Amino acid sequence: MSRARPGTRALPAGRVAAFVALAVVCCIGIGAVLVSLTDPRTQPAAGDVAPPAADDLASVREGAHVTFRSTALGPTYGTAVLATVDDSGRSSTTVHPTGLTCDRVAEAADRGLCLVADRGALTAYRAVVFDDRYQPVATIDLPGEPSRARISPDGRYGAATVFVSGHSYAQVGFSTSTVIIDLRTGTSLGDLEQFELRRDGALVDAADRNYWGVTFAADGTTFYATVATGGEHLLVRGDLPTRTMTTVRADVECPSLSPDGTRIAFKQRRTGPFGQVEWGLGVLDLATGAVVSTTETRSIDDQPAWLDDDTLLYGLARADEATPTTDVWSVPADGSGAPERFAEAASSPTVNGLTPGG
Repeated sequence: MSRARPGTRALPAGRVAAFVALAVVCCIGIGAVLVSLTDPRTQPAAGDVAPPAADDLASVREGAHVTFRSTALGPTYGTAVLATVDDSGRSSTTVHPTGLTCDRVAEAADRGLCLVADRGALTAYRAVVFDDRYQPVATIDLPGEPSRARISPDGRYGAATVFVSGHSYAQVGFSTSTVIIDLRTGTSLGDLEQFELRRDGALVDAADRNYWGVTFAADGTTFYATVATGGEHLLVRGDLPTRTMTTVRADVECPSLSPDGTRIAFKQRRTGPFGQVEWGLGVLDLATGAVVSTTETRSIDDQPAWLDDDTLLYGLARADEATPTTDVWSVPADGSGAPERFAEAASSPTVNGLTPGG
């Protein structure tokens, strides 16, 4: 047992504990300040960043525009921003902040979906539904780390995929949850695991089912998604009113339906030079079953989006930088041409306002 030295008085145990706790809090606070001063994400960003303004955002929304998550180092990092798309299909370098901070973002018609991870001692995950003024109108709790977000073209329904365990689709033993959300009422319609799945007429109810990568058809109630079960990755077609799904074909991940509804862009799984899982980008013709591979040779771990009926968009991290910066790239969907940078310091793109085929 420890004893106080002669002439001194031992502090009560409660005061000692309080002093230690205060010291720890002070150290953490100082560390947080130092990190914030040195973290490049908190520094002013280079480039042309417009101030947020409701009239400004409304003006951008009147024409063709892309909504994406900014990965620019500076004040817009991690926020949802808008940029105009010109007649040649290129994104403007001027971004218009919405004021929303998102890990994933999607927008269509007059609704948007912002997936958020509130990181702290106990991290909380949420799906925030926002309107065409970028104001939150509903919040739904999510069970894990944001991964994918998509919205039906009419803005009625949204889909949020999260990692319940694991943080990569290449990781063995990962688990996902995909929730369908009614964006008008702000309520969840349930996890896709609660929907009925059939393959060649037979019910599939294996416990290892994982769903992700939802994409919606123009009617708003038909959707496609990936289900992994029994070591296979299957494309499924679903119907929201009946809460049913049927398999379409194997070896399709993260589908994205073209604006004209005839093709699906997707991730093609392959083995890398060191045995690692990689993905190329392919395009499936739904009528013929033919698959065309794009000219993008780098591994793309993203759900592709369509700029128009001819061009795909996707996020890709910069390989030459030690910063959390990605860019959005484009590539022709017919297997021709070459990849081009579409938007710098961006991820999670969705395009609105383009006429079909343009």
